[in-house]
Amino acid sequence: MANILVVDDEMGIRELLSEILGDEGHVVWTAENAQQAREWRTKETPDLVLLDIWMPDTDGVTLLKEWQRDGLLTMPVIMMSGHATIDTAVEATRIGALNFLEKPITMQKLLKAVQQGLTRGQEPVRPAAVHVRPAHVYSHEPVLSITESSPVANPASPISVPSLQPSPMLAQDAPLFSLSFDLPLREARDAFERAYFEHHLMRENGSMTRVAEKTGLERTHLYRKLKQLGVEPGKAARKG
Repeated sequence: MANILVVDDEMGIRELLSEILGDEGHVVWTAENAQQAREWRTKETPDLVLLDIWMPDTDGVTLLKEWQRDGLLTMPVIMMSGHATIDTAVEATRIGALNFLEKPITMQKLLKAVQQGLTRGQEPVRPAAVHVRPAHVYSHEPVLSITESSPVANPASPISVPSLQPSPMLAQDAPLFSLSFDLPLREARDAFERAYFEHHLMRENGSMTRVAEKTGLERTHLYRKLKQLGVEPGKAARKG
């Protein structure tokens, strides 16, 4: 478990990265701008920082330079951006950034970059070689649906979810539930999907990896679906 600081002005990105990294067992702190990141860094030393480049008050590269100048760049920093150029990525790595991730970020590249950063441990952060290039996203890999201009959609409006009523004629792991056919199609579908995912979260003790395997969804898609339905994995797992 590590303490990770996520700095990004997009609320949807902060929330999604927090959920993914939290599910991996990390403690995640967030800052929506450079000023909040400065204040947090003066009080704590994170094990890793995920730092967005384009922010409204101070850009990430400038903040990185400040930390280097003030002797606060003592932790691995991974830069993120959806619009940065190769020159920007190279400049960030020269200053001391460990890696650069281009948005939208693939799940595989995110977790791999975080693991590499944490492996550095307490090693001093050194500027990378000039030839370091940003990690490109290939179309055949699942990606986190986060962009600079498209925050994650708000959860659907709360809908009364039917309680699961196991049938004595079926095995215990095949619950049924009552659903009114008077509901509009969308509400009925959302109610079923919410009950469906809560059932699997209870069975798998909240393990997103196992639920993804059981439901046949990529983990990225599963996160998005649960957020849209307003299902919180931790709460759903505790119901069991």
